[in-house]
Amino acid sequence: MRWLMPLILLGLASAVSADSLSVCYNYGCVAEADVNFSAGQLMQVRDLLGVARNATEERASLSLAIGWMLGWAGEQTPISADRGGNFADDGVFGRMDCIDHSTTTTRLLRLLESHRWLSFHRVLEPARRVLYLFEFHYSAQIEELDLLATEPASTAEPARYVVDSWFRDNGRPAVVMALPDWLDGQGQEESGGVAVVAGGPGDDPPVEH
Repeated sequence: MRWLMPLILLGLASAVSADSLSVCYNYGCVAEADVNFSAGQLMQVRDLLGVARNATEERASLSLAIGWMLGWAGEQTPISADRGGNFADDGVFGRMDCIDHSTTTTRLLRLLESHRWLSFHRVLEPARRVLYLFEFHYSAQIEELDLLATEPASTAEPARYVVDSWFRDNGRPAVVMALPDWLDGQGQEESGGVAVVAGGPGDDPPVEH
């Protein structure tokens, strides 16, 4: 029976339990609701991230994963009504501004990080950009681990990226782009006017600028 023990341990190591967190909506995180992710949903996310062979592939997987998770959250909360930007869903209950998105997406990323499913990035505090002195925008932010792990004596700054779900309708892949490009004002709002819940592999490809 000793041969059973490694199999049991392997099963325990690969097991995924349901998890939950709180999502923000109605602008400025004035409203919050708890969301539960099933073990099956989290296994899809784990498997998606697990095939990434490098940081670029992991960012592409994160774009999809965040879209999936926000889509699943939309099945349980009013954020299914959220559209890309702040105009397509103006006044709609469940709408999300960049504060709602940056807060919620950071929580989603930290959940993935807590499960140790991120191999090439770590999660940072949300980034902020200011355009034309008065246009403020926030996004979740990640930092590539390659330089931190392989070149500890390097003076180069580790590459940082935003994971900005605000640009897209609920359930669509999040926009992932280099932080300097985002700070320069890049990123286009896209809204089809109809909620699209991304529930698994095969949805639109992620976008990385």
